[in-house]
Amino acid sequence: MNAAGMDTGGAPGRRPRRAALAAPGGRRFSRLTLRILAIGIFPLATIFGGLMYLGVYERSLVDGRLAALDTEARMIAGALGETAVPAGDPARTELEIETARKVLRRLVKPTQVRARLFARNGALVADSRSLLRPGGAIRQETLPPPEGSSRVLRFLRESYDWFFFLLSRGRDRAEVYREQPYESAADFEEVRKALGGEGGSAVRVSERGRLILSAAIPVQHYKTVYGALMLSISSAGIDRSVREVRQDIVQVFGIVFVLSLLLSLYLARAISRPIARLAAAAERMRRLRTRSTAIPAFPGRRDEIGDLAAVLGDLTTELFDRMDAIERFAADVSHELKNPLSSLRSAVETAARIDDPEKQKQLMAVIEQDVDRLDRLITDIANASRLDAELARLAPGPVDLRRLLQTLAEVHRATARDGAPEIRLELPERGSLIAQAVEDRLVQVLQNLIANAMSFSPPQGIILIAATAEKDSVTVTVEDEGPGIAPGKEEEIFERFYSERPAGEAFGRHSGLGLSISRQIVEAAGGTLCAGNIPGDIPGNMGEPDGPVRGARFTITLPRMFRTGARMPGEGAGGTA
Repeated sequence: MNAAGMDTGGAPGRRPRRAALAAPGGRRFSRLTLRILAIGIFPLATIFGGLMYLGVYERSLVDGRLAALDTEARMIAGALGETAVPAGDPARTELEIETARKVLRRLVKPTQVRARLFARNGALVADSRSLLRPGGAIRQETLPPPEGSSRVLRFLRESYDWFFFLLSRGRDRAEVYREQPYESAADFEEVRKALGGEGGSAVRVSERGRLILSAAIPVQHYKTVYGALMLSISSAGIDRSVREVRQDIVQVFGIVFVLSLLLSLYLARAISRPIARLAAAAERMRRLRTRSTAIPAFPGRRDEIGDLAAVLGDLTTELFDRMDAIERFAADVSHELKNPLSSLRSAVETAARIDDPEKQKQLMAVIEQDVDRLDRLITDIANASRLDAELARLAPGPVDLRRLLQTLAEVHRATARDGAPEIRLELPERGSLIAQAVEDRLVQVLQNLIANAMSFSPPQGIILIAATAEKDSVTVTVEDEGPGIAPGKEEEIFERFYSERPAGEAFGRHSGLGLSISRQIVEAAGGTLCAGNIPGDIPGNMGEPDGPVRGARFTITLPRMFRTGARMPGEGAGGTA
């Protein structure tokens, strides 16, 4: 049977196979790489967006600038009340316009704010931006853009202002400020409040999206209101401060973003590329089904991916070893079946050609013997082929070896024939002998070893079964008084169809699978089964070239288990049986 020819598709109930994996270079970026990049960049982008918003910072600047305007307005209004109000009846006295203009020009010039003075009747009498004459008007002209200014820079600046205008809370809901040719107190609510004796402030937005901050204070002299002073300023300085902070944030974010991107790419490369190589190798192995494709190893990696590669390598090695074992088993089965079949065919053909009843009777005996041999062989082969599946389904549990060995010894005594070897037990008087195993299968192992010892032991010999407990293991030995094991055959006897039997035993009585099955059962439970000779002074046995032996010894070692609470049945009733 060739493992490369095993059918892997179309079995009923089998889960549909995934599409063939892409080669490691088939995608520019693997899905895992993109996920790692997203995880690394998304938090930074979120923090960046929040910092770029800077809404709280901008509102604090606006509130601070309004407070400063209010303070400046109170100082200038106080100066106007002391210098621009003539003596006389307050009800008939008005502000001295020229004096007020001079005071405004001198006090407002260093502050870079716009000051407007309104008379008691609400008329605008002074504006720090222009010189007014009676009946005059303010002339408005749209200035051309500065020469040499790049269109690209203007576009970027306008896009920046538009974008952050959308992000700024309240700007879209603020009152739009429009410059009027003839202004009066009626155009400004805060001025009307100031003429009523109360101060006020307002925030408006220009048509280009820039904030206009204003504060109005009554101009008083001895608590009499003679007019109102309004100071206003655009948010250019505030916007400049916010823009500078944003530029600093962009620079820091750019550095952190590049570092995070590089680290994410390194992490993705360190994770996704080895996994992609492992997946591609597994896919090639699935398609080719040969040892020519090996799982890549990463000996330099001391992390989970290195462990995964090592485990997958061991798994594939064990899988191919198992496939080779299956092929060898199939070849051995074919060879073992050919011998009795050839003998059976020869006997049948010979019986058909002869007429002598005695010879026909002898040939029929040979045919019957070959049929029995085939029956035993096929039964043992079927048991061996089912063993792997059964061991995979059965979980090892606690087995009381003291009780088990005592039961086997009692069954042997009850069924033994006259002259058969005697079984003796040597068990510790105290302490538990609880091993980890599948009890039914362990019984099969012990029966195989006892049957093997009886077949090699002389009549009325002694088979000694002993058990001892160590800290983490339990050991069972089966000793006989037979010829022992031939030198160098201590491992070969556990191979399938090993057929060296005692002298005088009829050919074909055993299939040669018992010891192989026994070792497989013990190893599935996490234990070991080995064989050796017992040194002695009896000459003529198999071990004579390396010294005399007095029999063979088979040793089973199993993991020890402990039970808390009740004492096991039979515990303390050990000794020699």
